[in-house]
Amino acid sequence: MPGLDITPLVASGRQLIQGYGEGRFRVAGQVFPGSVLVFPQRTLTWPVREPAAITLASLDAVTGGDVPTEILLVGCGARFEPAPAGLARTLRAAGVALEWMDTGAACRTFNVLLGEDRRVAAALIAVE
Repeated sequence: MPGLDITPLVASGRQLIQGYGEGRFRVAGQVFPGSVLVFPQRTLTWPVREPAAITLASLDAVTGGDVPTEILLVGCGARFEPAPAGLARTLRAAGVALEWMDTGAACRTFNVLLGEDRRVAAALIAVE
């Protein structure tokens, strides 16, 4: 019996997260070393290595970008750690809902929301 393809259906050109680990991500067929910001149509490297370093300034591409983002998924690393105090409130004031989770959960959630054509971005800390 042939295997089932469970890859989510997404529009052409969308940045589907295909894999993560060993300090890198594979997004839309391209490998990115280190942490990344993933938007529906592009992926950027991101210098953040730990949750405490996430600030509004480090998320400027999300809040000040040319494509409006309604939901920001933050993958805080291999294990869940609390979000920096006040970050959710500050993002909410900018019109962005923060969803904070471990990196694996953020990758999977991003792909689901991408398949639903939501205005989502993911800020993902690389895991080993």
